[in-house]
Amino acid sequence: MEIIRIPRIMQDTSKGHILRGRTIGFVPTMGVLHEGHLSLVRRAKQENDITTVSIFVNPAQFGPSEDFKQYPRDIEGDTAKLFREEADILFMPDALLIYPEGFSTYVEVEKISERLCGAFRPAHFKGVATVVTKLLNIVKPTKAYFGRKDFQQTIVIKQLVKDLDMDADIVVCPTLREQDGLAMSSRNAYLDIRQREAATVIYKCLIEAADLIKSGIIDANYIKGVMQDGLLKEPAVSGLDYAGVYDPVTLSELSEIKGDTLLAVAVKIGNTRLIDNMLVIPVRKYE
Repeated sequence: MEIIRIPRIMQDTSKGHILRGRTIGFVPTMGVLHEGHLSLVRRAKQENDITTVSIFVNPAQFGPSEDFKQYPRDIEGDTAKLFREEADILFMPDALLIYPEGFSTYVEVEKISERLCGAFRPAHFKGVATVVTKLLNIVKPTKAYFGRKDFQQTIVIKQLVKDLDMDADIVVCPTLREQDGLAMSSRNAYLDIRQREAATVIYKCLIEAADLIKSGIIDANYIKGVMQDGLLKEPAVSGLDYAGVYDPVTLSELSEIKGDTLLAVAVKIGNTRLIDNMLVIPVRKYE
């Protein structure tokens, strides 16, 4: 596995593969790799000639009171995992090479970036859109792979690629979960034993809401109330940013369920903010 730290070298390496007719699969991460990340790497390997993984904790997507400095890092462990998965390239740039002195260009995707997490983390998706634009320009992938757990992020990135005519296919892969349903996340490492147990309430809440939709209930406000009540009954939940029913394309909150529906949650367990979602396709009745 080749390790590259300088963006220009990464660009030149990708150009060389492209000139030889090779396809490039790209998995951008912030490290502390878990099975969810590795499933993306495996899919990229199956579908492409070259697999590139980036590890970069992006300072631009963290707010001033958020956990950038405390965000977990495990470069040695991550490198070993990618070596075992036989990734071809690990791209690990320094922040000063991604955001050099005088950097002043940012990318914003309007409207959808302002909903859900964007309402509580105002600069977050500006930072995400900017770094993804840079990484796609540097790595030049044929396909880039993202997990569905960060559903809003995938919608923002798809819109970004479409609007800017970027030559990469965005592949969204299923959320991987622990045996008890908790979505795999690097932030799960923050949870103590009691909080880890309590965090299963998120998946239980999504399952209950999905079952209500599948039973024929179309009142989204009722389902939202059930979700919020279930979450707030858990003593370890210290904050609730949102829990509700949304349009999976526009991310607008729904009052009535008429078709495919996104259930989405963002809660704090102790000091750890966790997100999760579930896409529900209601049972359609035919005459």
